[in-house]
Amino acid sequence: MNRPTDVELSILRTLWDLGPATVRQVHEVLGADRDLTYTAVLKMMQTMTDKGLLLRDDSERSHVYRPAQAREHTLKHLVDDLLERAFGGSALDLMATTLSSRRLGVKEREELARLLAQARQKRP
Repeated sequence: MNRPTDVELSILRTLWDLGPATVRQVHEVLGADRDLTYTAVLKMMQTMTDKGLLLRDDSERSHVYRPAQAREHTLKHLVDDLLERAFGGSALDLMATTLSSRRLGVKEREELARLLAQARQKRP
């Protein structure tokens, strides 16, 4: 899988939130946070299509784009890549670094406890 850039990830997040959308719709969302022109977003989305990150439906006048992979699939590959490159494959080091670098809210701690309990149940 091609590793998306930061701007490409912003576009993917927008499409995961919106669902299939036109360049104009993505530009409207991204324009609120970034100083990107319509043509820059268009070119980026065309490049992402060429890279296999997006799929384009050109059956209508306004082309509609959607992510080629589900959010969970893409994020799993990004985390796996980070885990290997930065932490030598150690999930414990990744989690320890994450937990030491930010304060978790009550709901996040509860969700983390639930996920750990779920992981324990999957172990033989």
